[in-house]
Amino acid sequence: MMPADLAGRLTTRIPLETDVEPLADLITADIRRRDPEGSADIPGLRSRLVGLKSWSRRQVVVVPARPDGRATIDRAPIAWVGVEDRAAGRSNVQLVIAAGAPHRDQLAGALLDWVHEVGGSFARHRGLEETLLSADAHEADRDKARILAAGGYTMVRTWLHMRRPVQPSESSGLPAPREGVRVRRVHRHPSGLPVAQDVRTVHRMLEESFADHFSSYRESFAEFVQRLIEDPGEAAWDHWWIAEVDRDGRWLPAGGLVAAVVPARGDRGEGTYLEYLGVHRSARGRGIAKALLNAAIADAAERGRTHVDLEVDADSPTRADGLYASLGWETFERTRSWHATARAHPSRLLEPPTR
Repeated sequence: MMPADLAGRLTTRIPLETDVEPLADLITADIRRRDPEGSADIPGLRSRLVGLKSWSRRQVVVVPARPDGRATIDRAPIAWVGVEDRAAGRSNVQLVIAAGAPHRDQLAGALLDWVHEVGGSFARHRGLEETLLSADAHEADRDKARILAAGGYTMVRTWLHMRRPVQPSESSGLPAPREGVRVRRVHRHPSGLPVAQDVRTVHRMLEESFADHFSSYRESFAEFVQRLIEDPGEAAWDHWWIAEVDRDGRWLPAGGLVAAVVPARGDRGEGTYLEYLGVHRSARGRGIAKALLNAAIADAAERGRTHVDLEVDADSPTRADGLYASLGWETFERTRSWHATARAHPSRLLEPPTR
């Protein structure tokens, strides 16, 4: 996949366990161009490179080539690109290249060409004509924006990253849900694992609630569960909530919220991150989202946490950002989604050999 004039200087290989730390340094250096205290998530990176999360990805690292052609397992990566088969019709792209990499723009172009090739094979395996290639970049990262634009990607969406401080008094002082609405945690077995029906309920609520949102792709329950299993840490099942509504004396699920722990950093204490919040379309307008948010805020206060973070589409059709702002969330940074399309292609095994 290397251009001819780089083939003797650079080469690619699959990631190794020994690549985790050098790549974490590379990613941290990239992050700190915008956030002086930011750093790579090493457990998550390890899972993506060589752990369970690697199974849903194709990826390569770029390393300096050896003049004698010997194996490069001891060479530190100067770039990494990965493509995740995220859902039917959607593939997520991750790309980082060292600032001092030789012929950096040419290398970036070659890696994005490889991404299109992989995306096309994902589409073929799924029985689809094409797949969406989705890459994210910080709003201030002009270098990555330039690289993606040169590779045929278009900026399509802005995402607001919002934060709300938490006060200890909010452990019990928040408004109760409206009449006919209640919020509970998912039921769990003595082992700590959640009851299967509740996991399915949360999945169904999220799928139904996001069906009319931008760039929503159906994720099967099996794919949803696989992502949970892939998590390098133990899933925070006590951070999962289900909202229910009273229908003629029966409590029926109407929304779900999945959260996670945000480690303390710098002068900011531990927090809660709201990963997914969904309200079934048939139950909108009943204060369910607010009830779920209040449950998460109260939980964070009970745990002594300092803040609750979330991410929301700046152009959400439900104007979710307005709800969050009304409840005290403020935007602290923005990222952007860049999209391209990869067409399915026949298996390269079916092509006639070149002479």
